[in-house]
This record gives sequence, structure tokens and C-alpha cells, in this order.
Amino acid sequence: MPTAEPTTDPAALAERYGLTKSSLRPSLGAYLRELWSRRQFVVSYATARTYAMYAGARLGSVWQVLTPLLNAAVYYLAFGVLLGTKNGIDNYVAFLLSGIFVFTYTQRCMTEGSRSLALNLSLIRTLHFPRATLPLAYVLNELNQMLVSMGLLFVIVGLTDGLAWRWFLVVPALLLQTMFNIGMTLIFARIGTFVSDISQLLPFVTRTWLYASGIFFSLPAKLTQANAPDWVIHVLAFNPISAYIDIVRRSLLEEHAVNQLPHAWAIAVGWSVVALAGGFMYFWQAEDRYGRG
Repeated sequence: MPTAEPTTDPAALAERYGLTKSSLRPSLGAYLRELWSRRQFVVSYATARTYAMYAGARLGSVWQVLTPLLNAAVYYLAFGVLLGTKNGIDNYVAFLLSGIFVFTYTQRCMTEGSRSLALNLSLIRTLHFPRATLPLAYVLNELNQMLVSMGLLFVIVGLTDGLAWRWFLVVPALLLQTMFNIGMTLIFARIGTFVSDISQLLPFVTRTWLYASGIFFSLPAKLTQANAPDWVIHVLAFNPISAYIDIVRRSLLEEHAVNQLPHAWAIAVGWSVVALAGGFMYFWQAEDRYGRG
């Protein structure tokens, strides 16, 4: 009686021995647990990137302080002095710095995050780990820079306006923005993996966003002076960056409470939840495609 030839079909062999694809996308719950188990890797990778950014510079990590200050000085000269946007705004230096720091935090998360997977393809193809750890490490790296910048801002506001209990509101404000940034970074990390040109396009998009977010002037005050309808102010208030800038400014600057955007805290919370949940789901759905092809 002839014996059956052993099967060589890969799918049948895998089913017989209980094998599964190593790149198979895990369930959402399992993915979250695995991501949490790699939290130390996220911290270590972010720390290494921060060190590498300034390792070759003569001043080293001092550039973490100099970079935001030099950027602010350029914008102060161009907009505050030459274009006169500082007129009518008390403590314009702190007003400008708070806007620049908040915007730059989101801007850099998006632009750096769009390259986070493309720049680490060799690592992705060599090791099995949740791919979301890479964009998260980039956000953590930018958060570290943001905390340094906010430390400078606290010193400036303390010297010019004095200390106040409302400063504690900066903590939930930055937490909400970080949630938003994580979501946006995950979105652009996935897009940047499959559409490499996005990293070239993003600087133009964020530059337009920069000028439309009320960083160099008080958006409500300008619209009121121009006799703009109330609905225009409410529509512009839905700009997430404008909302995050507004809640940080009203936490630090007492005079900003006069010209605050309507419902900024509610808008900030809404954007944070939507961006984080939507961004994570969007990234996770392509987990088994990263590093392939």
C-alpha cells in the first residue's frame, strides 16, 4: 500500500504545527499590553536621540536652551518690532514665547514623526516589536525639549509678572497637547512610511498653520478690532494649536484672560481625545505592513 507523500504546502505545514506569521497584526488589547511592556525602550531611545542631536556640537546640550531663544529672537524682531504686532500686548516677550513654544512642540512632533519609521527600517526589519514605540520615542524627545523651553518661559514670566497659582494649569494644558501630538505623530508616521514625499510637504503646511494660529498677535483682539462677526472667532477657535496656545497663555499671563478664545479648554480636550484615539487606531491598522516591500 503506497504511503501518502508529505505535504510541502507552507500554509498546511503552518497549520499542522500551530505556526503563525511573525508580522501578523495583534489584537488591539494585546498590542497595547506589548507597547506598555516596551516603555523602557521608548524612554531609552528618546534619551539616546536627545544626546545624539547635540553630541557633535561644541556647546552640546546648551543648544536645548539656545535654540528656542534664538528662534524667539528672530520672530520678535520680524513681527514684534518690524511689523509692530507687539503694540497693545502687555509682556509681549512672554506672549510670543508661549505661542512659539507650543506651536513648535506640535510642529516638530509631526515633521520628525513622519520620518520615524522610514529612518529605522533596518531596525524594523530585524526585530519584532510594536512599531508605535518609534513615533512615541520621537514625541518623548520633543517633550523633553518642550519642558526645557517651558522652564525658560517660567523664569521670564516670573521675573516680569510674578508667581501665580494659575501656573499649575500649564500641567493639564501640556498633557492635552501631548495627547494630541501623539495622535498626530502616529498619523504622519504611517503616512510617511508609504508616502515619502510627505516629509517634504509638511514644512509648507506647518508654516501656513503657523501664521493662522495667533502666535504673533492676539487673534480675538485682532478680529474684534476688525469688527469680525462672532461666528468667525468661534470657527477660528477650533484650530487645535490656537486652543493649546490660548490655554497655556491664560495659565501664565493674567492680562491674556481679557482676550481669550471662547471654549478653548473644551476644544483642547476634544481635539486631544479624537487625535489620540483616531491616530492610534489608524497606525495600528497598518502594523503588519511597516517595513515590508
